[in-house]
Amino acid sequence: MNDPQADAATESTELAYLKELQAKPFLKRMLGYFSLSGPGWLQGAITLGGGSLSGSLYLGVLAGFGLMWLQPLAMIMGIIMLSAIAYVSLSTGERPFDAINKHINPVLGWGWAIATMMANFVWCMPQFALGTAAIQQNLLPGVFGAGAMDDFTSKLIIVIFLLISTGTIIWFYDSGSKGIRIFELLLKIMVGIVVLCFFGVVLKMTFSGEGLDWGRILAGFIPDLSLMSRPSDQFTAILAQTGEYSKFWTDKIVSEQQQVMITAAATAVGINMTFLLPYSMLRKGWGRVHRELAIFDLAFGLFIPFLLATSCVVIASATQFHAQPAPGFMGEVDEQGNAIAPAGNLVGGYNKLVEKRLEQQVSAGEFAILKADPAAMKAAVSDLPAADRELAAMLVTRDAFNLAGSLKELTGPIFSQVIFGIGVLGMAVSTIIILMLINGFVICEIFKLPHTGMYHRAGCYLAGLSGALGPFLWSGDAKLWLAVPTSMFGMVLLPVAYFTFMFMMNSKSLMGASRPKGVQLVVWNILMLTASLLAAFGSFWSIYSSPYRMVGFVAMGVFIGLAVVVGIIRKPSEPMLIAGDSDTTGSAS
Repeated sequence: MNDPQADAATESTELAYLKELQAKPFLKRMLGYFSLSGPGWLQGAITLGGGSLSGSLYLGVLAGFGLMWLQPLAMIMGIIMLSAIAYVSLSTGERPFDAINKHINPVLGWGWAIATMMANFVWCMPQFALGTAAIQQNLLPGVFGAGAMDDFTSKLIIVIFLLISTGTIIWFYDSGSKGIRIFELLLKIMVGIVVLCFFGVVLKMTFSGEGLDWGRILAGFIPDLSLMSRPSDQFTAILAQTGEYSKFWTDKIVSEQQQVMITAAATAVGINMTFLLPYSMLRKGWGRVHRELAIFDLAFGLFIPFLLATSCVVIASATQFHAQPAPGFMGEVDEQGNAIAPAGNLVGGYNKLVEKRLEQQVSAGEFAILKADPAAMKAAVSDLPAADRELAAMLVTRDAFNLAGSLKELTGPIFSQVIFGIGVLGMAVSTIIILMLINGFVICEIFKLPHTGMYHRAGCYLAGLSGALGPFLWSGDAKLWLAVPTSMFGMVLLPVAYFTFMFMMNSKSLMGASRPKGVQLVVWNILMLTASLLAAFGSFWSIYSSPYRMVGFVAMGVFIGLAVVVGIIRKPSEPMLIAGDSDTTGSAS
């Protein structure tokens, strides 16, 4: 049960400590902030999930080290907007959903809330699928892997375990300020484990016999926008060998690079993260005096873990997979002269690629005849030039577990399977927890319910139950690739939040005396507009790249049109009267 008196005493003690810290020099102040941080680590826990893992993995597969810069840049843009909503929420103490509806535009407020809830339900599924696969393939294959028990039973047991463990941790969050501290400590530990696991794998690779080319790796942090429209240089030689069909392969590579770039950008800061931050801060009782702490929290709890973990996955993936055919498709043999069998989860994807390539050189009628005769299709594919078959083997959609297997000879089974598997499982579990937490906030806001107790937990568990379907619905060969279309869906919705936050920062009726002025306002607007326009570009590209572009553009047009109409006809709110620099904390209810 909550103890309001104990919670109030804890908040008062923390506030006194914070005021004492703010009188100290910068470095001592930053060190002191670490013990008070929390919401930023929650952001780190959600962003280090299946989306970031898949984005990092496929960036490495398709572009090598060439796109190392993309995820950090997207995260910086996201932190700008998270800092904006934190500044607004901590300055006013208002719950953002109500503030948007009252002071900005109810269409934007409801769009933000509903889009967040949809993203929670959709995104929980691949996290459960990823966590289940990590246990089945990496951590306990002898107990839950293929042959140990039937697949359905194995998944069911693991899903129940994930639901109980994540639900228990969520329970801590709703048990008062002490429970929140325990919850945040657990999340910090989980984020730390994820970072250490992937960092350990790269460290092991660095000191292996082959080592890593750190000069090329560091050069990859210099932005190169040309990779949006051309393949990586490592594909040049093999593409030249495909002759008249080089355009087919080039278009394939560029299209997938564009999708993965959107995925990586969308999963750096998703729309549901923008909902979590202000409510987690207000729930902790943070207010105006916490604004500097909030920025530190985002930098240390979000940016640094994200940078380290995603960069390590890109490095490992690029080293093992970029412009390298998956073993088993080109007649490779092992040291004993035996033919190497390709990984089972890659065969279907490889066959689709080579058949698609074959379709380019035969008539529709001939291709239909081949499709009806598997033996004839196999023979026709075997007759394709080696360069085409090799490119298909390079581009086949691999997942994190193929990466773990490929690292076995380089890092040994402990690092390639156990450590890597723990990192993947940690990503999945931490993200499930935070998605559930966000959904509780959204449900409470929509139905105007208290953010504690039964109502909040019910909203949390609703997302968990939706996610539990993931391992049974998301059962394709490369489960991780399913995070790509999900991320593109999230990218479409992200500008809704970004532009809304920019309007909030500039709203006189909402911000009152706390609205930035002069140069400060100009700087805020330049940063926010840059981030919002980049998000809008990503949203446009996501819709344009989808097979349902017309539906997407019509839906977006209707939403924008409705927001404009409501914005014109609604009456402006009265300006808020906010004390200059009061040390009051935000409302937690």
